Amino acid sequence: MTPPLASTGASAARPYLWGQVARDLSAVVGPDNVNTEPAALAAQAADWSWMSQFLRYRDLPLPVADVVVWPESTEQVEGVVRIASEYQAPVVPRGGGSGTQGGTFALYGGIAVDLTRMDRIVEIDESSLTVTVQAGIDGSRLEKELNGLGLTLPHYPGSHFFGATIGGSLAARGSGVVSTKYGKAEQLALQVEAVVPPGRRISTLPVPNHAAGPDLLQTLIGSEGTLGIITEATMRLEPLPEGRRFLSFQFASVSAGLETARLIMTQRILPAAMRLYDEADSARLTSMLGLDTAGVLLILVLDGDEASMALEEERIHAIRAVNDGVDIGRRPAQTWWDGKYEPFAKHNAPAPPMVFGTTDTCARFAALPGLYEAKKRTIEDGFAEYGARYTAHFSHWFPWGGMIYDRFYVDEAPDDPDEALALHDRLWNAAVGTSLEHGGVINEHHGVGLKLGRFMRPQYGAAFDLMLALKNAWDPDGIMNPGKLGFGAPRSIR
Repeated sequence: MTPPLASTGASAARPYLWGQVARDLSAVVGPDNVNTEPAALAAQAADWSWMSQFLRYRDLPLPVADVVVWPESTEQVEGVVRIASEYQAPVVPRGGGSGTQGGTFALYGGIAVDLTRMDRIVEIDESSLTVTVQAGIDGSRLEKELNGLGLTLPHYPGSHFFGATIGGSLAARGSGVVSTKYGKAEQLALQVEAVVPPGRRISTLPVPNHAAGPDLLQTLIGSEGTLGIITEATMRLEPLPEGRRFLSFQFASVSAGLETARLIMTQRILPAAMRLYDEADSARLTSMLGLDTAGVLLILVLDGDEASMALEEERIHAIRAVNDGVDIGRRPAQTWWDGKYEPFAKHNAPAPPMVFGTTDTCARFAALPGLYEAKKRTIEDGFAEYGARYTAHFSHWFPWGGMIYDRFYVDEAPDDPDEALALHDRLWNAAVGTSLEHGGVINEHHGVGLKLGRFMRPQYGAAFDLMLALKNAWDPDGIMNPGKLGFGAPRSIR
């Protein structure tokens, strides 16, 4: 076997060895789909994380791969992973680059595998209401094709028009704006195909509901490329809804709004979307969308036929009245729906020199009020010397609880890059630590990547050793997206 690339360091042999790897990869994907230029490598490493944005803002280097490849089929991905296994070279998969956790950082160099050429619709099964696609397909393009048939894949993440791919959504267990009714990405998935070391294609069962042992589907989903590369997925579809209704309410407090949301969910009413904004996030939203509301805002979107929506609306009005919610009409909710991607547009999204982070978490209903108050205190009191601000809205709901989409902001990063990165990490340490102490989890839908890997063992405790054992069994050389999910370095340099 060729000596492991991870052990060559900065030795004189490294460029020659990587030249050979690039030529081997060219034989699999074609020479036009292999690149070692610095600009191409930097583009592959970049994502939406604050770390990535800050390093580029300060003109500092990103941790990049040694070579990038663009496969167009599962067979080609098999070849790439086989070559990586032969050389013990790290493999860093990439979709549209809209992740926020440093998941595409190539900490140990290696091969960046860009899946965006794998963008075919393999099959639309209108009888079963399923669609099979290659993992690199852009979700917004897929949705346009489906809408032409009167169908929808009801997964609309905030990054829907900013590069999000179906494979990326599955790799990080992503949520969309209508997940409350239709489910998160992992609940919409029926089957996936993946390539695992040393270059083997595997498929999960054709349906997710079975009594045939542990569920490999949900093992691959959420693994963020650390076990293998998802190359194809079959997803559940829905008919386009006949119509939508919009409801908007104001409350005197976050706790009153939370109780309203709890009763809606525990009485098994299923709005397509329901968002509760605290005062600070409500002010940000209303300014962004040109609304004239204030205070704690609850907006709901119902969809379906007129009869079912009328019944749901009647029941929701009865619940909000019990909690002294004030009906402020349909316009705020409809304006939000029409502009739901605006908060993620470049001109609205936070950017350096600000230090910021979305520290979303989810918990059971009993824990949500205390969790919100604790995280607000943690950021605003714990980092008062930096003028830290905290905003939150509750945007994804379950029969048992909900999710807080909350952020910290420090308006100006310290001048020293190391200080700025350290402050960013301290804010995350405080926020995630508070979540774990108050019944929350690391996050609800952004994934772990590099940024949050250090919290995996505190969250899982002794069970994390079982995850490590699974990782070591599937990927004995540790080459699949090393350094992510808290799994550590490739085995060859440990």
